[in-house]
Amino acid sequence: MMEATVESTIEQSADSLVSRPATGERAPVAEGETVGSPFVDSPKMAMRNVDVFYNDKQAIFDVSMDIGSNEVVSMIGPSGCGKSTFLRALNRMNDTIEGARVEGSLRLEGQDIYDPKLDVVPLRARVGMVFQKPNPFPKSIYDNVAYGPRIHGLVDRRADLDDVVEDSLQRAGLWNEVKDRLNQPGTGLSGGQQQRLCIARTIAVSPEVILMDEPCSALDPIATAKIEELIAELSENFTIAIVTHSMQQAARVSSRTAYFHLGKLIEVNDTERVFTNPEHELTEAYITGRFG
Repeated sequence: MMEATVESTIEQSADSLVSRPATGERAPVAEGETVGSPFVDSPKMAMRNVDVFYNDKQAIFDVSMDIGSNEVVSMIGPSGCGKSTFLRALNRMNDTIEGARVEGSLRLEGQDIYDPKLDVVPLRARVGMVFQKPNPFPKSIYDNVAYGPRIHGLVDRRADLDDVVEDSLQRAGLWNEVKDRLNQPGTGLSGGQQQRLCIARTIAVSPEVILMDEPCSALDPIATAKIEELIAELSENFTIAIVTHSMQQAARVSSRTAYFHLGKLIEVNDTERVFTNPEHELTEAYITGRFG
């Protein structure tokens, strides 16, 4: 009975936004121009004229947008549109791919994150990543969460580390489920619990930004609902950018939504505006199901 209730809540809470037809005439849009509201005052992250290449193939074309502090931004679009590539550029995860190259300006609170002198290890502590498939380390639940604070030297005493582990698991909504088995392997948890463990591991180093690349795509509806509730809670303390294939999920969790198409950023707007009255005809075509 509970499962049906949760599933119906997931499906109904945002369907009215996604399925509502767009209205109003659209002004002509210049070729390559991003419409809507891509910029904010005092951004946490500011990206300008970003291009991403894989060897000779260009995957991202001249993308400019901001992500505000304590904001949840969803990135949507058809498969292969570049949204995950752009997300990975925000903490230099593309550096791990041979032949990948990023051009343009990407700044975290004014600091150039592609400065050759910048150490990517502390950067990835400041801008954490939660991946599509839960990837707990082959360690205990405790050691999964304690890993980051240990390698970054954030705590000196075991008691302090215990507090960080408990606080992170509490914030990830997992503490009550695992507090009596912290020494058991993290890989023994369910899929949804593993994803929340990965989120706890990410927030244990007190990041400023959390990137989520389709964090619910491998989860059932109940686990998805828990992750979405968690995103809402975390946004009080963290800036979050999430890539999702689910327009319903974007409508539920984000304040602004960015629509990507063939490597270009087509529109960034308030989420309700994107799903009810988009400014660009490509956005309208996608959300009304004409392609995707």
